[in-house]
Amino acid sequence: MLRERNQTFKLMFIGLDLVLSGCAFVLATVLHFFVLSPEQRAFVMADTGGMFAPGLLVPEEHRFIVTYFYLGILIAVCQVATFIATDLYHPRRGLSTARETFAILRGVFLSLVVVLALLFFYRGTSFSRAVILYNAAFSVLLVSAGHYIFRMLMGRLRARGFNTRHVLILGTGPNAARLLTILKRHAIYGYRVLGLLGPASAALPELKDRVIGSLRDLKRVARELQPDLIVYAMPHKKATLQDVIEFCDNEGIDCRIVPDMVELLTARARLEDMDGMPLLTIRDIPLKNGYNRFVKRGFDLVMAGLFLILMSPVYFLIALLVKLDSRGPVLFAQDRVGLDRRTFRVYKFRTMVVQDKQSSDLTWGSAGDARVTRIGKYLRKYSLDELPQFLNVIKGDMSIVGPRPERPHFVKQFKSRYAHYMRRHSAKAGITGWAQIQGWRGDTSIEKRVEADIYYIENWSLWFDIMIALRTPRALLTKPGE
Repeated sequence: MLRERNQTFKLMFIGLDLVLSGCAFVLATVLHFFVLSPEQRAFVMADTGGMFAPGLLVPEEHRFIVTYFYLGILIAVCQVATFIATDLYHPRRGLSTARETFAILRGVFLSLVVVLALLFFYRGTSFSRAVILYNAAFSVLLVSAGHYIFRMLMGRLRARGFNTRHVLILGTGPNAARLLTILKRHAIYGYRVLGLLGPASAALPELKDRVIGSLRDLKRVARELQPDLIVYAMPHKKATLQDVIEFCDNEGIDCRIVPDMVELLTARARLEDMDGMPLLTIRDIPLKNGYNRFVKRGFDLVMAGLFLILMSPVYFLIALLVKLDSRGPVLFAQDRVGLDRRTFRVYKFRTMVVQDKQSSDLTWGSAGDARVTRIGKYLRKYSLDELPQFLNVIKGDMSIVGPRPERPHFVKQFKSRYAHYMRRHSAKAGITGWAQIQGWRGDTSIEKRVEADIYYIENWSLWFDIMIALRTPRALLTKPGE
C-alpha cells in the first residue's frame, strides 16, 4: 500500500529537490558574485565554459556563468543522490519537521563532502569554495521549506478528496486499530478509511464509532460506498477469507490482508512491510508501482505524440471519407469503463449511421450489422476507426497498450457472467492489447479476452508493451479469432 504510493511521491520529491537545489545554487552564485564580492567575477577562470558550445554564445565577461552552470548541475545531482542513499524519501515513521530538516542537513553535508572531493581531483576551473558553502546553506533552507510546503499542500488536497483511495477495513480488533493508526500517520498518501466491518460487540473501545456494519453487510456497503481497497484485518477463517477474495475479484476491488499466520494464497501474492506491520497483497500488479506507471506514461506520451504528427494526413483523409460517405459528425464519442472502474468518453471515427444514444450504448455490434456505413465497413475491418483514441492517450484516459474498454451496460452483464472480468480494470484501457494480437477482438470469445487481459496485467513490462505494439499491424491484417 504505502510502497506503491511512495514510489510516486519519491519521483515528485526527487523532481522538487532537483529544482530547489538548482535555485539554491543560483542564489549562492548571485550572493557571492553580484552582492558580496562582485570584484571576484574578473578573476574567475572560465576556460570550461569556453570549451563547450554554450560558452561561445555568452559574452566573455559573463562566461563564468556557463562554467558555474555545470557545477550547479553536479551539486544538484550529488545532493539528490545522497538524499536517496540516506533514505530521505522513505515513508516517514512519524518524523517531525525538525527531524526531517536534520535528515536534509545530513544529506546536504554528505553531498558537500562528495563535491569537494571531486573538485580536489579536478584541475580545470578554480571554483569558489564560498559559492559551494553558500549553496549548502540555501539548499538546507529551500529543501526543508519545500518539503514542508509540499506536505502541507498535499494534506489540504487530501482533505478535500483529491486523488484519495477509499479503504474499507474488515475487522474490529488490534490489527484493525493498528492499521488505522498507520494510515492516519501517513495521511499524505491519501488513504481514506470509510469504516470498519465486523462484530461491534468485540470491537476495541476506540473503534466502536468507526464500525458501520458486520461482515454480512459487505456486499451492501461495498455497493453503497464504492471502496477502492478492502483490507482483511481479522482472524483468518478459510471460508470467510476465500469469500472476501472472490468478492473483491468479481467486483474489481483491490484486496489486501493483514496476516495472522504464514500462508500463501496466490502465486501473485506479495508480503510487504508497512511501517513494521506485515501486509499481504493478494494480486501483485506491476502497474501499481509508481516507477512502472511513470515509465508507461512516458512511453504513451512519446509514441502517441509521434503517431498523431506522422499520421495526420491519414486522419484528414479518413475524416473526409467519413463526411462524404454519410450524414453526421466525423467523430463519435461514447462512454467506456476504464482504470479503477471509472467511466470516460472514448473517441472513434464514426462507422455507423447516426442513431440515438440508447441504441448505440445498448446494442452489441456484430458482423453484417446493417447500421455500418460503406466506409465504416473497411475502417472497422482494420480497426482504423480506433485511431482517434490516441487523443484519449494524450488526455490520460487510455494507454497505447491495455485491455480494450467496454460500455457500462455490457460491463454490468459481463461482470456476473464471466469470473474475474472486473480485474481487467486494474490497468488503463488500451488501443491495442495482448488479447487483440492473439486474435480475440471484435465479436469473439469474451472469456478468452478476459484471460489474455489478466495475463497482460499480471506480467506487464515496458518490453511487453513494445512487443504488443510492434505485432499489432500484423494482427490487424488477420481475421479475428485466427
